[in-house]
Parts: sequence; C-alpha cells; structure tokens
Amino acid sequence: MALYAFAAVVICWVTWAYKMSFGYKLLPFWGKAGPALGQNFLIKQAALPQTTQHYHNHTVETAEATPYYPMASMVWFQCVFAAITLILLAGSVLGRMNIKAWMAFVPLWLTFSYTVGAFSLWGGGFLFHWGVMDYSGGYVIHLSSGIAGFTTAYWVILFSVH
Repeated sequence: MALYAFAAVVICWVTWAYKMSFGYKLLPFWGKAGPALGQNFLIKQAALPQTTQHYHNHTVETAEATPYYPMASMVWFQCVFAAITLILLAGSVLGRMNIKAWMAFVPLWLTFSYTVGAFSLWGGGFLFHWGVMDYSGGYVIHLSSGIAGFTTAYWVILFSVH
C-alpha cells in the first residue's frame, strides 16, 4: 500500500496535483489543475506566492519569494510531502482495506483533500492570505492524514463488519 501510494502520488502530482496545490487560483481554496512536467517550467527559478491583506485594500504584505533553486526541486520536495501524507494515512487502514479500493482512494484523496489543504495554506489560498502559518506541515500533512486516517478506518471497519 505504501509503495503504491508513493508511486501513484508521483504520477498524479506531476500530471495535475502540483498546480492544484501551488498554481493559479481556481477557487479560494484550490488551484487550477495542470501538468508540472515541461522543461521550461521545471528549470525556471522557484517562486513562492505573495501575501496580501484582504482587510486593507489588498495591499501586498509579503512580496513573492524566489529562492535559489529550480522549480523542479520545489515540485519534487512538495511531492514527497504529499506522498508521506498518504503513507501516514495508510497506517490507519493497513491490512483492513482492499488494495483495489486503495488504488482508487489514493488519487481521489490526493485530488480532493490534500490539494485543498496545500493550496489553502501554502499555495496562496484564503488561509495563507489570512496569515495562517504552517511551517512544518502540522495541518497540511499531519492533521489532514490523521483525520482522514481516522475517518477512513471508521468507514472501512463499518463496511467490513456488515
């Protein structure tokens, strides 16, 4: 389950999920899906979004940061965070969930849960602009995998008993 989760996340991440987490805004909590595979995209300098104050006429609070590494490093670094989140979640259902169900669950959860948290807090979403800070992944990684693991284990156990 862990090996599949890591492999599936890598494929989903570069195909659509990276830009849903760190791309242009589609909704206040979600970015627009798109591939993060092009050479021109991956070799350019990484960029972290700016913050604006919504309560003071949208003035820039923190300028866009451009660290000294390529976008490819950013894509891979964040991909590993996404994969680890799903592997933590897997611990809740390990040995209880059918592998075929897990194979469907991984890309769906990554798309509809992880990308929402990542964009909201790290990618320039509404929580990011409200000033919420999540330096070490406390919400995006640990809280989301814990809550999802607990919820998933509940439903897996409920359906396996009946």
